[in-house]
Amino acid sequence: MTDTVPAPGRGRAGPSIADVAQLAGVSSQTVSRVSTGADNVRPATRDRVLAAMEQLGYSPNHAARALRYGSFGTIGVIAHRLARTGESRTVEAVVEAARAEGYTVSLVDVQSPSSDDVTAAAARLSHQSIDGLIIIRAETATPASLAVPPRMPVVVSDSRFVGHHPAVAADQVTGTHLAVQHLLDLGHRTVHHLAGPADSAPAEIRVDTWREHLVGSAREVPAVVRGDWSARSGYEQGRLLAADPDVTAVFCANDEMAAGLVRALYEHGRRVPDDISVVGFDDIPLTEFLWPPLTTVQQDFHLIGSRLVDLLLRQIRDHETLTDSRIVVPTRLVVRASTAPPRG
Repeated sequence: MTDTVPAPGRGRAGPSIADVAQLAGVSSQTVSRVSTGADNVRPATRDRVLAAMEQLGYSPNHAARALRYGSFGTIGVIAHRLARTGESRTVEAVVEAARAEGYTVSLVDVQSPSSDDVTAAAARLSHQSIDGLIIIRAETATPASLAVPPRMPVVVSDSRFVGHHPAVAADQVTGTHLAVQHLLDLGHRTVHHLAGPADSAPAEIRVDTWREHLVGSAREVPAVVRGDWSARSGYEQGRLLAADPDVTAVFCANDEMAAGLVRALYEHGRRVPDDISVVGFDDIPLTEFLWPPLTTVQQDFHLIGSRLVDLLLRQIRDHETLTDSRIVVPTRLVVRASTAPPRG
């Protein structure tokens, strides 16, 4: 007679560790050792247990790993609008850095940057067996309004949370100063600004710094023109800028909007950089292949992601208190062919 494994009982959530053990011909303790990554299991036995798990659709109980090793081996990440360059590249860097340290990532993309949505996402992740939490952008949340599970290690990619949570952020201020000063040094009378949405903390930092730089340089401060980070919004707002003969230089809050602006200027018969100089922000891979290649402010997203993981693991593994820790990742201006002195 052929031995068979009984189907999971009615009302059970799925196959049990005993089901896997019977199919693999091993003890439940051996299945447990395989599921928690123990070393004292022969390779052939491990392969047989893993095959049984896959055949039955068995998911190991991650709580067992936590009991054995003191951690779940998983980091939670909360992001907002993953289609945006900064978020997607930072998340990519976090995943890469976490994988190098033997951790997986559980990701939640919240619909809005409100403190309620971010707080709710943090609560959901805390019930999914995570060791710590990375919040890529809290946006409109504040240290007072953002509630995270007590004793949960947290890192935020937002310098406003220093004193409440350790933080990693790019040097938005220096990057903006470099962009605006570059255009003024070329001889432009003033610099127009194609800004990101008002509910974005990085966008507002760039607006405030742009304005302060022009005021400090005794230059006229033009009205802010706002996009939504997309190339389409840059194109639409770019048609308005192209129609204004006083515009000779535009600092864009990101590279996608700068690309849309360049197309709008071209269609309006205004050449870049002969008639209007354009500077972006981020230095996405596409910028050096635009025509003309785009002058932009480079953010090191890879370094931001690795620093976020490092601060989190120092809390998880070493139990360090890092509340006041703040890492500022430098930005730099990359000068290409989209900027030049004004005509005449």
